[in-house]
Amino acid sequence: MSRHVKKSPSVCTDLPLDNTDICNKLNLLKQLLRSCFGPTGRLKQVHNNIGGHVVTTSTSSVLLSAISSSQPFINLIKTSIINHVSRFSDCGLFAAILCLSLIEQAKQSGVRRNVAIRVNKHLLGLCISYLQQEDCGCKVKLDFCSSQSLITLARSVISSKPACVLTEPEAFHISRLAVQAFLLTVPCNSPGIVSLGKIVTISVEGLPVLNSAVFPGLLVDMPDVFCLNKAENLHSNPLRMVLFSASLAGDLSELGDGMIEVHPVVDTDSQILDQLLEVGKQVVKDEIKLFVCQKVIHPVLQQYLRSRGITVIERLGINLMEPLSQLTGAQPVATLHTTIPAKAYGMVRDLSIREFGSKAMLHFHPPENSAICTMILCHRNETMLSELKVVCQKTEHVLRLTLREPSALLGGGCTETHLATYVRHKSMNEVTDAASALGCSQTEYLRGVEGFCRSLESVATALEHDSGNSLMDLTHAHHWTHPADVMTEHTKDSLGFCGCGLIESRPNQKWTYLNTTYPQFSPAPLSGLTTAQPRVLDSFTAKLNALQVAVETANLALDVQYVIQDMN
Repeated sequence: MSRHVKKSPSVCTDLPLDNTDICNKLNLLKQLLRSCFGPTGRLKQVHNNIGGHVVTTSTSSVLLSAISSSQPFINLIKTSIINHVSRFSDCGLFAAILCLSLIEQAKQSGVRRNVAIRVNKHLLGLCISYLQQEDCGCKVKLDFCSSQSLITLARSVISSKPACVLTEPEAFHISRLAVQAFLLTVPCNSPGIVSLGKIVTISVEGLPVLNSAVFPGLLVDMPDVFCLNKAENLHSNPLRMVLFSASLAGDLSELGDGMIEVHPVVDTDSQILDQLLEVGKQVVKDEIKLFVCQKVIHPVLQQYLRSRGITVIERLGINLMEPLSQLTGAQPVATLHTTIPAKAYGMVRDLSIREFGSKAMLHFHPPENSAICTMILCHRNETMLSELKVVCQKTEHVLRLTLREPSALLGGGCTETHLATYVRHKSMNEVTDAASALGCSQTEYLRGVEGFCRSLESVATALEHDSGNSLMDLTHAHHWTHPADVMTEHTKDSLGFCGCGLIESRPNQKWTYLNTTYPQFSPAPLSGLTTAQPRVLDSFTAKLNALQVAVETANLALDVQYVIQDMN
């Protein structure tokens, strides 16, 4: 008889933000994420204490998924940020740092939490309304007639991930390839609803990053590609092909589970092999020149097909089935017990062999303009290559978001400082009405505004990791960095360009250090003042959603009264 253990009572934490242990963990998480932010962010190594793979990264999706906490309150915030990144691929660290800063500022301000929530929600509305205006001072339109702005956006995403360990030429090369691959997935002259294609990424370890390349069509890893008879099997003319998703190994696996009754005198192996050869005879009759199978092909069938000049590829894998089907128009055949319909056949323009280091790959050239392409990513070791692959996938997603909203936001902290200045100025002009509408005193409202703006500015200051100072000009409200090794009296001569690279410092310009008191003002527009192009851009769609997620998650955290944790 089993022994029954009395169930332990749940642990209830009242007002979690007043709990010292939870606040310490929140502060630790904020410092951890701040230290990863931007192109000079510090890397993190995450390792499970019972062993396993060591993760080296500064990417929010990888980092937040790798770290774990037993505190539900922490996991609430972490899960919210991960959900944002899974949908938009970018601005995860921005959302997390802003969220944690808003919680911290609300605690330090002494404003009632319900008031802080209402003020944050009101100011979020101001920000969204301003960012969606055509004349928004921190938004730029993307010109699809030139790839320059797209490359700048891609480079901003790639350069902000230092775990990729890329030099300037390497970062530019990968950014250009990312844009090239993205443009290849956009169909040309496609009537009706446009369906984007697919980028297939193949990693090659040990080669220089500059060896990375993009190819229209599909490259398939073929370890035994040189076993092919090149004279007979590789063609420069259109090839008719067939694609099987069923196993052709000669087993009974495709019949499913259950019991099969076989007569003692029946040789099942011979019958299955005869069926396979019937398939072979049909494809030979139908003049098929390329025979591809997702799984294993029986050696006898392979020999039969190759002896008749047919190129045979097995073990394609499920991940390449869909892109190959889109590329060639072939419909995967799921059984070998019926005649293959003519409409299931596809077409390849030609085949060629490409070599990258020790890898030999078969290149399927599309029969016409296709939205399928292959990106070959090379790097010096596995850790850097793994991070680079993740970053390129995120860059592709960010570029796709521009099709929905062809805009970007100024990077380098300039959007945050500009937005903070705009909110301060706007709020000062509506103190009486806003405080009355939100049901709070003017003092509480102003404290809430100050906490919100300081939180935005703290995201900009998080970009500096070398003991430098963060400043803002008092004209356009852009973000600047003052290196730690430059004397204060030479500040105006050493600032160079602002964070986004759009404005150059000039004599007699007025400055203020971030997170200090300064007179409120309305940021001056830039139109007509400069012909320079931004050097750093952020995804408009991703950052707008990250802003909403950060504020809403912070408000949710401020509104939590109890944390009830089942300890059984």
